[in-house]
Amino acid sequence: MVVSTESSHVLVTGGAGFIGSHTVLVLVSQGFKVVVVDNLCNSCEEPLNRIEKLAGLSEPLPFHKVDLTDNEGVRAVFRQYNISSVIHFAAFKAVGESVQKPLAYYRNNVTGTLNLMDTMSEFGVKNIVFSSSATVYKADYEGNALREDHELGCTSPYGRTKLFMETIIEDAVSAEKGWNAVMLRYFNPSGAHESGTMGEDPRQIPNNLMPYVSQVAIGKLDKVHVFGTDYNTRDGTGVRDYIHVMDLAEAHVIALKRLSEKHGYEIFNLGSGTGQTVLEMIDAMSEACGHKIPYVNDPRRAGDIDTILCDPTRASKVLGFTVRRNIKQICADLWRWQQLNPNGYN
Repeated sequence: MVVSTESSHVLVTGGAGFIGSHTVLVLVSQGFKVVVVDNLCNSCEEPLNRIEKLAGLSEPLPFHKVDLTDNEGVRAVFRQYNISSVIHFAAFKAVGESVQKPLAYYRNNVTGTLNLMDTMSEFGVKNIVFSSSATVYKADYEGNALREDHELGCTSPYGRTKLFMETIIEDAVSAEKGWNAVMLRYFNPSGAHESGTMGEDPRQIPNNLMPYVSQVAIGKLDKVHVFGTDYNTRDGTGVRDYIHVMDLAEAHVIALKRLSEKHGYEIFNLGSGTGQTVLEMIDAMSEACGHKIPYVNDPRRAGDIDTILCDPTRASKVLGFTVRRNIKQICADLWRWQQLNPNGYN
């Protein structure tokens, strides 16, 4: 069921970013009218051009270069469009950088969300899907799959900003009638669009494993650094739960449609429920690219743990969402993107 109409738009904040742009593609492909807001500090407009081509759009996607901390700029967008709901991606997202620049993360992520929620309330827009993260959970050293009721306990300023953003939205839902909100806490997004024309484009050396591995595979970086080989896992390297970016994008659209059922405030974990070690992911990418990917073993990093897995039961039962793409497809699509776009969108 498509819930958009000729007169209403879905506002996607951070819609030029990795997950945001893939979600915009799914939205427009399903007939939603979309307006994108992004300050382009970690992205560019090119993904929007590629969305227009992939979706066969006859008109340019409405795009506004606006920072969410600019309250008047946000209000101007709401005045221009009849917005029915919001999918909120816009945020700084590097864990390591957040430790070095915590105030910048609090200012951007928390203040931006406050301004967005204030403006939504002012214009009577009370439907929001929020892009959250598994970093809000307390680290579980027993390796149990994390459910939505798992104890919270962030280990970085980035994680705390995500939790604060969730709390702001939850309190608004509790205080003011008519709000509906879905929090999506996801684990390790990876992959790219199957065409190879859209993918993740890190501005600097990648912080996450798979973009790093793919850049080693194509020769931009020398070797993968494996941090720790003495974890209590099947090969001694850390286990993580990976989800294809297109599965993730489709989950956001499913969540958007659920807002019309008016359930108030809900939380869902998004992941596969299975995990791969670092070495298994390197092997899978080696298979995708057709050659061995070099790596070196380094000491553990502070704060890393053995295993982090998603329990996807609730998303499956309530949303009807399960991942459709496996690790092999994640690596194949990521490699296709890397080959066709060795320098990203530049």
